[in-house]
Amino acid sequence: MKLIRFGAAGHERPGLIDAQGVLRDLSGHVRDIDGTALQPASLQALAALDPATLPVVDAQVRLGCPVAAIGKIVCVGLNYADHAAESGQAVPSEPVLFLKATTSITGPNDPVTIPRDSVKTDWEVELGVVIGRRASYVEQAEALSYVAGYTVVNDVSEREYQLERGGQWDKGKGCDSFSPIGPWLVTRDEVPDPQALDMWLDVNGRRFQNGNTRTMVFDVAELVSYISRFMTLMPGDVISTGTPPGVGLGQKPPVYLRPGDDMRLGIAGLGEQRQSVRAWRSASAA
Repeated sequence: MKLIRFGAAGHERPGLIDAQGVLRDLSGHVRDIDGTALQPASLQALAALDPATLPVVDAQVRLGCPVAAIGKIVCVGLNYADHAAESGQAVPSEPVLFLKATTSITGPNDPVTIPRDSVKTDWEVELGVVIGRRASYVEQAEALSYVAGYTVVNDVSEREYQLERGGQWDKGKGCDSFSPIGPWLVTRDEVPDPQALDMWLDVNGRRFQNGNTRTMVFDVAELVSYISRFMTLMPGDVISTGTPPGVGLGQKPPVYLRPGDDMRLGIAGLGEQRQSVRAWRSASAA
């Protein structure tokens, strides 16, 4: 299934995309696409529905983040060797983990806001892994069974905040609008191999990132198992698994986002995002 959430920000409703690409309303069957709905029994019940019996949704409707009430976003740094090289850092011997604020979450096509005083806002297309079962000390051989599905994440990053402001990566990762997620969640059964997915990102029509998940240093099963040793993963949690080379930081000279820029990004089978970039404005000026 391809699960979606649609409608105005803060008022999204659950839905799915049928085999013909038609958006359908699921609100008569499930409250939301949240941790409860993403557990195996709930997903089985949704999969048993006949999509043709569900109300049609206007294709032009806004799409929100496909997962509601995300408890945490766990990110993996430097998980592609060539991205580590362009960042001037060594390939890690164990996964580098950091958390991203849930207040950074937006829909896949919502604008990205450059933070106040930012001069180094950057892009990162990443595979998002959505957890479907409570996971603690999970063995690697069983790890994928804890995955509900996959989605696209743009791990927008402010490099000065991340690297030059005291060594805390979270500072440059959790700004408002820095986690566009979606357009949909593709359930695990439709992604037979998460390590064989092409991924790309364009800025203003220029291709900057062009990679594949097969070049991850630590694959999805390793990451789910590893992270579950340090924190319990709950249904609806998201793991953002790292980015291939081609980020703005790695350009010579570096290239960073400016107001008016246009980002487009996607992962094979998981859909595409598009964000316009805008300058920060105070709430009183908005």
